[in-house]
Amino acid sequence: MIAYLALKDGTVFKGKSIGLVGKASGEVVFNTSMTGYQEMLTDPSYEGQMIVMTYPMVGNYGTNHKDVQSSRCHAKGLMVTELCGQPSNYRAEKKLHTYLVENGVVGMKGVDTRSLTLHIRSWGTMPGIIACEADPSALAEEAKALPAFGGPELVRSVTTERAYEAGNGPRTVSLFDFGVKANVIDSLVNLGLKVRVLPAWATAEEALEGDVVGVVLSNGPGDPNDASYALGPIRRILETGMPVMGICLGHQLLGLATGAGAVRMKFGHRGANHPVRDVETNRCYITSQNHGYALDPEGLWDDWKITHYNLHDGTVEGMRHKRLPAFSVQFHPEAFPGPGDTSHIFERFMSIVDERGGIYAKR
Repeated sequence: MIAYLALKDGTVFKGKSIGLVGKASGEVVFNTSMTGYQEMLTDPSYEGQMIVMTYPMVGNYGTNHKDVQSSRCHAKGLMVTELCGQPSNYRAEKKLHTYLVENGVVGMKGVDTRSLTLHIRSWGTMPGIIACEADPSALAEEAKALPAFGGPELVRSVTTERAYEAGNGPRTVSLFDFGVKANVIDSLVNLGLKVRVLPAWATAEEALEGDVVGVVLSNGPGDPNDASYALGPIRRILETGMPVMGICLGHQLLGLATGAGAVRMKFGHRGANHPVRDVETNRCYITSQNHGYALDPEGLWDDWKITHYNLHDGTVEGMRHKRLPAFSVQFHPEAFPGPGDTSHIFERFMSIVDERGGIYAKR
């Protein structure tokens, strides 16, 4: 069945339908990873987006129930050059096409993803519509009327509605769920921690309740300015001297809470092959990333030091406070999918927790 993708600027791409037969709209973004399509589809950071895979063949290792990162697919669409119809992997349970159908994701194969990616690189990410057996001209006109992507409800649509706990370690950390991946929680649990997962709108008092030894600000979708309700609690937590670690959106919110700004990137960073330089060691890490906004350090409190930079475009990839036990990274240290170069970030957080001894000036 013929399918079309129409972008907001009127450009139309042709392919064949995969996944659910129907129509879907969202922000069209590209990802440069070779693997990890199931993690991408279920990553809350992709809420409302349609993913273009730059790797030429997708689906060759199938899907399974272990690689999901949340309770549902958050991506609205998937576009690939070639879809593998006969996956071969000992962990495979279903074909990618079957998985897309069961989870209501509209997709396309046979798309010129190189041309589409170059178009996005030139003109930036933009909304688009996928539709089957549609009139291309009419679809292009419909796409031109699409609203801008994002808004304050984006994080609220992916966060937990009520607090819950994961793990049974002797020490507890509070995690603000702005759209957390399951592997972030798993990485903390594997360090022997009990993780108290809180809604995005939780208060500082709720986060600090009980014998909490640290606070984590999770990843999530969209513009950090749309989650401004989290800035007050973050400032309050910093004032107590509690160890804080921010990841991706959490990194941006930590920056906004301490005077920095956030800027929309032309096409963002999405993929598991982004080089990042550690300023303190001069070591380069290959990282997994997924974000469309970057931290603008202009206005950042003088007590902060930039610790990591992206080697492609020089954007801020990490920072730490000079006095307080707080730091953050823009990339994903849980790295599933992706390289394991930066898994030590969680160990660094544990080291800070150990150094502080679990005694804080809660006031």
